[in-house]
Amino acid sequence: MKNTRRVTTLESKFPLMAVEDGYIISKDADLTATFRVDLPEIYTITAAEYEIIHAAWVKAINVLPDYSVIHKQDWYLEQKYKVDFEKEMTSLERSSELFFNERPFIHHECYLYVTKTTKQRSRMQSNFSTLCRGNIIPKEVNKESFIQFRECVEQFQKILNDSGFIRLERLTEEELIGTGQVVGLIEKYLSLSSKAAWLEDIELCADHVRVGDKTACLFTLSNLDDLPSHVSTDIADRKYTTDQSSCSLSFGANLGLLLGCNHIYNQYIFVDSSAEILRNLEKSARTMLSLSRYSRENQINCEWIDLYLNEAHSKGFTAIRSSANVLAWTESDIKLKRIKNEIGSQITAMGCKPRHNTIDVATLFWAGIPGNSGDFPAEESFYTFMEQAVCLFSNETSYNSSLSPFGIKMCDRDGSPLHIDLWDSPMKRGIISNRNMFVVGGSGSGKSFFMNHLVRQYWEQGVHIVLVDVGNSYKGLCDLINQKTEGRDGIYYTYSDEAPIAFNPFYVEDRMFDIEKKESIKALIMTLWKKDSEPATRSEEVVLSNAISEYINKIKKDETLLPSFNGFYEFVNTDYKAVLARKNIREKDFDIFNFLNVLEPYYKGGNFDFLLNSTEKIDLLHKRFVVFEVDSIKDHPILFPVVTLIIMETFINKMRRLQGVKKMIVIEEAWKALMNRGMEEYIKYLYKTVRKFYGAVATVTQEIDDIISSPIVKESIINNSDCKILLDQKKYLNKFYSIQKLLGLSEKEKAQVLSVNMAKRPGQYKEVFIDLGGTRSAVYATEVSDEEYLCYTTEETEKMQVHRLAQQLGGNIELAIKQLARERREAAK
Repeated sequence: MKNTRRVTTLESKFPLMAVEDGYIISKDADLTATFRVDLPEIYTITAAEYEIIHAAWVKAINVLPDYSVIHKQDWYLEQKYKVDFEKEMTSLERSSELFFNERPFIHHECYLYVTKTTKQRSRMQSNFSTLCRGNIIPKEVNKESFIQFRECVEQFQKILNDSGFIRLERLTEEELIGTGQVVGLIEKYLSLSSKAAWLEDIELCADHVRVGDKTACLFTLSNLDDLPSHVSTDIADRKYTTDQSSCSLSFGANLGLLLGCNHIYNQYIFVDSSAEILRNLEKSARTMLSLSRYSRENQINCEWIDLYLNEAHSKGFTAIRSSANVLAWTESDIKLKRIKNEIGSQITAMGCKPRHNTIDVATLFWAGIPGNSGDFPAEESFYTFMEQAVCLFSNETSYNSSLSPFGIKMCDRDGSPLHIDLWDSPMKRGIISNRNMFVVGGSGSGKSFFMNHLVRQYWEQGVHIVLVDVGNSYKGLCDLINQKTEGRDGIYYTYSDEAPIAFNPFYVEDRMFDIEKKESIKALIMTLWKKDSEPATRSEEVVLSNAISEYINKIKKDETLLPSFNGFYEFVNTDYKAVLARKNIREKDFDIFNFLNVLEPYYKGGNFDFLLNSTEKIDLLHKRFVVFEVDSIKDHPILFPVVTLIIMETFINKMRRLQGVKKMIVIEEAWKALMNRGMEEYIKYLYKTVRKFYGAVATVTQEIDDIISSPIVKESIINNSDCKILLDQKKYLNKFYSIQKLLGLSEKEKAQVLSVNMAKRPGQYKEVFIDLGGTRSAVYATEVSDEEYLCYTTEETEKMQVHRLAQQLGGNIELAIKQLARERREAAK
């Protein structure tokens, strides 16, 4: 039996000759400059910004010489999330990693090839491809044309980089041809894999391409009859569009990230001589006009060509050729059928007619080799204008993980895990000038859930965190940390009549009272004394500072004395009163009787004597996770403001003494207690100063009316919070204009906020809008494992279930969470 299969070696047909000086040189003397392209993240670009991107592409392409080819090649590869099991992790961190382990997602890479070819090559059809020729005769490279082309490429790159949305970076020789350890781009294309260690057999047929076990199919947009009558720079994404806002995607996005399979989206623009194209069309129009009496089809085509020529001459459009195709592959024949249906559906959604190419698949695959676009068959392209051709580009990429080692794990809107940094990287890049956060979310929006997720990961990375909570939102996490650290961390303060919240501002574990500690004590006492009166005079501040210093010296000399507010009060009432008398300090300079009278409620026997006289020897300076639960006193007119003030002083002590250490205070609804004249300057000081000490303040609220009506919140908190975080705002649609105006949200950011949770994905999944400095904003998702959910939950029944099981297991909260999580997973199967 005679073998009719035509088998040859790749070397004999390979169209590329060398990579020199950063350019691919083909055997037909085509020169190709190659780039890696950074595109904006999906769902973060408005319609107006897509027009800017479109204009940048058109402007850049127009600087290229005639007979250039722009080949934009977008790779979309199926990958799975991999866990580093060698890394040391906490129990919740490990449960999160296992939850996402092997989760599939689409990884996007974009490359751009700018090729300088010749007039003869641009007219070649598929029957003259390098695949069909017995030999390839290289031509001489014209040095002057190469220099001119290189200058044009540099201008092309600069125009796109200056757009502010697209970033081009030249590929190196190693990235193109690879090394012993890294797969090069050319090898990657010929193997349809980013991990190929060797090339496999390639079968090129009229209707398909087979590479090893992978079978590829190809859909083309290369015929005007298959395209819609109108194209645009962007389209509205119905999934995230509301009556009040619109979420935009590029026109070609359907064949990009919205297509969930292994595929390459190739977009071509062929810059031939525009004048020659128009002359040839003029000839065709005259010919068809002369034959129009014999064929109505000729008459109609003549009219279409006339319309095209009129547009070109009246508006100065550049005539070019364009084409696009989607190459998708899989190792499963069953899956291949599903992929074909999905591609056809997405092309139809664009308003185009899907055309499964079964004629030129081999030639189009061959022309897709980086640097070989000169081999593209001319019959697979159509004439159009530059502006329309660029509309077929996909101009967005998937969410990018931050390269910073510090940050939190979130998900993109498709559920793919990623790492984002809200602390270090935005500051270094100048996106924000402070790390303060303002978090807004209605009841049930997932506000406390998100904050639990954030502070847990911050604590695991060494951040000192103080939380002022209303509603026991952080009890589960705090108890777990306390148990894991065997009581060394995870300190939880709450108020009850039997065990009220108590502090001791004079207790320091090492009895080292530096200037900052003394100033902290002075600020606390001064605020309690002058809370509702005129500000302290300079003489009053000096006397009080001296009294604190004298008392500290006394307790340092006599270690048997227990430092407390009671001791300080008695010292002022006895020893220091005598000092004032000896120094002849007048009453108008320091009214000691008024001082003792105002502070008497905090001395033993007073109504609030428990507040400043704690007997517990706990130095909160070195505790990294401290929660103050103040729900039971949140409406107390005296106790709540005073307790809040003491907590703030505790944080300021950390802020000033812990140098080079990240620290953060989270204030939930307790910020309402700060809305008075006496605390306004204090809050302004904290918000403006904390950034200088590597710290941050996070204010969390759900009461929109309070935000709108409070000048303190607006001036002191919002204006000094560069990170704004909003959760589901659908309950406040009628009031959202006021919120938008107050927070300074643009129309783009408004659209993003209103799109939160519109996808309605199942599971422990809540979306959150994050804006950094008013310049970078995106919607992320908080998706957690069952273990994390049970730790964060604020549902009373679920919290009690964890508590009861922990009691049955000897108080082991971690074991109780693991057991309940396992039961939840089994019940869900």
